[in-house]
Amino acid sequence: MFAGTGDRGAGKVKPLCRTDFPLKVEAAPQSRSEPLSPSPSKRFTIVDEMVLLLHALLVRHHALCMENSRLVTQLRLLVCERATLLRQVRRRNCPVPFPSRFHGESGRLPEFVVQTMAYMLVNDDIFCNDGMKVAFLISLLSGEAEDWVVPYILMDSPILCDYRAFVEEMKQYFGWDDDEEDDDDDEDDEEDDDF
Repeated sequence: MFAGTGDRGAGKVKPLCRTDFPLKVEAAPQSRSEPLSPSPSKRFTIVDEMVLLLHALLVRHHALCMENSRLVTQLRLLVCERATLLRQVRRRNCPVPFPSRFHGESGRLPEFVVQTMAYMLVNDDIFCNDGMKVAFLISLLSGEAEDWVVPYILMDSPILCDYRAFVEEMKQYFGWDDDEEDDDDDEDDEEDDDF
């Protein structure tokens, strides 16, 4: 559990400490004639303190949930802003048309990958590293595809800096089987042999 978000910019959260919620501990009875269990008033005091502690923890949990929601919203805005900036990279006289958006249709994935590869190849001075290539692909995702990529962004996955790994993850998730291509190639080779 954590307490205090006073330093929002610093990103540090103070861990809860037992001293933040002091419990009254009374000394054990000295004489044997007194009962060993605490009196009802002492039990009530401990219960009250536990209720206060639970309330403080629930309030803190609520505050952390609100902060998390705010950060996720801010992350989505930053991803959109980054996508907008990447769209401005588009050149006017580029011989390859700007790729269309990918919404998550598995049948369209090969077309999307080919379009983006061709565009990045022609503009290789802009897309000079894997991070830029992956960012470009992400900027063209929407719908189910955008929902799919958000967890990778949230956990700052290493595939965001590895173009081939990112495309492989897309192929696995959206269903582009390389075996089907190999089967088609084999059939084409057999037809050529018949002539």
